[in-house]
Amino acid sequence: MNRPQLLSMYEAELLEAVGGGFRAKQVLEWVRRGAPFSEMSNLPKALREELEEKFISNPVTIREAIQEGETEKYLYALPDENIIEGVKLKYHYGSTLCVSTQVGCAMGCAFCASTLDGCVRNLTAGEMLGQIVAVNRRLEPSGDKLRNAVLMGSGEPLANYDNTVKFLRLLREYGMSLRGVSLSTCGLADRMRAFAEEDLPITLCVSLHAPNDEIRKRIMPVARTYAMDDVIDACRNYVGKTGRRVIFEYTMIDNVNCSLANADELASRLRGLQCHVNLIPLNPVKERNMKAPSLRDQDAFMHRLEQKRVSVTRRRALGSEIEGACGQLRRARTGASFAPTRPASGAPRTGSNSPRTGASRAPMRRAIQDPDE
Repeated sequence: MNRPQLLSMYEAELLEAVGGGFRAKQVLEWVRRGAPFSEMSNLPKALREELEEKFISNPVTIREAIQEGETEKYLYALPDENIIEGVKLKYHYGSTLCVSTQVGCAMGCAFCASTLDGCVRNLTAGEMLGQIVAVNRRLEPSGDKLRNAVLMGSGEPLANYDNTVKFLRLLREYGMSLRGVSLSTCGLADRMRAFAEEDLPITLCVSLHAPNDEIRKRIMPVARTYAMDDVIDACRNYVGKTGRRVIFEYTMIDNVNCSLANADELASRLRGLQCHVNLIPLNPVKERNMKAPSLRDQDAFMHRLEQKRVSVTRRRALGSEIEGACGQLRRARTGASFAPTRPASGAPRTGSNSPRTGASRAPMRRAIQDPDE
């Protein structure tokens, strides 16, 4: 039997599901703290056993944690034995967690480790929230707590549209301000337009990674479905609807997308758009024959954009020694021959949550964005 996940329920749904009244509110408090039913000490033993039989408290368990400085990488186990990963970064303004939205990735970006094994299934809203709850439970003894979240782990959030939107609404109930949340998409233009109507104060980040369609199609298969002009138009629509600037993620790949001519073309394309460009030196992936440009070439590309009056920063290198880029640690632990667990009957599948027709598969995310830089 597939037990319902309490973290996938809105507060009113959860209270009703566990019987209502004072005890239900106690259960809600424990669940949001990430406690298993066995540790809900102020509940009668019979009720704890009944809850254990009927429900899943948190579907996400931290299987492994690796720390390097202010960066901590997690491998999470799910109820169906699939695994996902996440990264926590500590900044002066608080800790940020990179959240996965799918098991693996189907989009096939040429510079990404997440996509090498394809996409197994969508995560539920509770499995997304469960990552945050599990990490906050781990941080509780230290007094630290997550302040921000970025949907930039494995998977394309907008290909898992309904669960992603529900997760964001659940996150607000959980008590995290959505103004500290960023969502990264490979540019599913139709769903970007739909998301602009959701009335969620989220920072939208778009994985652009190229100044034109020709280069983008070579490194991002999604570009064969969504032309860059359509993606940029969807960004203008998002800014107009929400009043929030868009962040463009741009992975710098040597001899691919970071010449001075590329910078000129990118600046021209973004002219007049309320946006910021976040330059990301490529994290090496051993299965990909690509590398980051030299620091000199990175500097030249960035300075050229600045000369063209583009708002731009370069992301500091994070997590490479602990395989912190998206998908790397999962593959390191499972091996390239890993056979992912396919969804059981009733489990969410790739592309099953969509407000509109269009891309039903998932692109990859980069790991960790400073929210709304």
